[in-house]
Amino acid sequence: MDVGAMTVSGRVRARRAARGPVVEGAARAGFAARGAIYLLVGLLAARVAEGSDRGQQADREGALAEIAHRPLGTPILWALAVGLAGMALWRLSEALFGAAGAEGYKARKRLLSGARCLFYGFVAYTVSTYALGDRRSEGGSSDRTSQDLTARLLDLPGGRWMVGAAGVVAAGVGGWIAVRAALRKYHDRMRLGEMSPRTRLVVDCTGVAGGVSRGAVFAAAGGFALWAAVGFDPGRAKGMDDTLRSFTQTPAGPWLLFAVAAGLALFGLFSFAMARWRKF
Repeated sequence: MDVGAMTVSGRVRARRAARGPVVEGAARAGFAARGAIYLLVGLLAARVAEGSDRGQQADREGALAEIAHRPLGTPILWALAVGLAGMALWRLSEALFGAAGAEGYKARKRLLSGARCLFYGFVAYTVSTYALGDRRSEGGSSDRTSQDLTARLLDLPGGRWMVGAAGVVAAGVGGWIAVRAALRKYHDRMRLGEMSPRTRLVVDCTGVAGGVSRGAVFAAAGGFALWAAVGFDPGRAKGMDDTLRSFTQTPAGPWLLFAVAAGLALFGLFSFAMARWRKF
């Protein structure tokens, strides 16, 4: 067999492995881990809405800190880290060999999968630092990280435009997430035929409400980044925690935050459904 044939054969085997049960199992573990984090963030945000948050952060860092301080917290954190690493592995396979579906091999889809791989890889690393007992990041928050990054960008030539562009992109992504959830586009990626009518109704409730709430948070955070760019003030940028708290300052008051918190918790449950019925 010549070198060319061996190379083609190797690519075929690698592509089959990317579609195999190991990568599929890793992806399902990733959806479950994502669901656990969103469920806990939603519960923390609900505490903020009712005024009993005790200074906890309603974001990923707050969720990790909450787990770390509980019995069996370390094994749970390791399980989440492994699951999120599995999600990163699945997205990497999509970036390298294309995602499922007719358009899975398009460059846009593969670049998006590559970006998601980097994101989930970073989150898995963050969770693993908590599991190892590194609490140095515990004193920080998504808000401080967002403001520090915004300040660094604003100091660069053209930094105001970069921050503004990032805000517009984040707001657009949030709107895209919310609209797709409202239109139930996730149906295309789920094995609906395996669900009973009642289960499908529950999945739709969690998918629509959860996706719209998640999109609203992204859109609001993008709006704050744009506001920071316009005012040349990094203090206006907000991470997830401050973005959620800002909902209490609307005319709807804490009730709006409670609705969004419930939606984030429902998105966590929807992620569990994706772990069970997602197509691969």
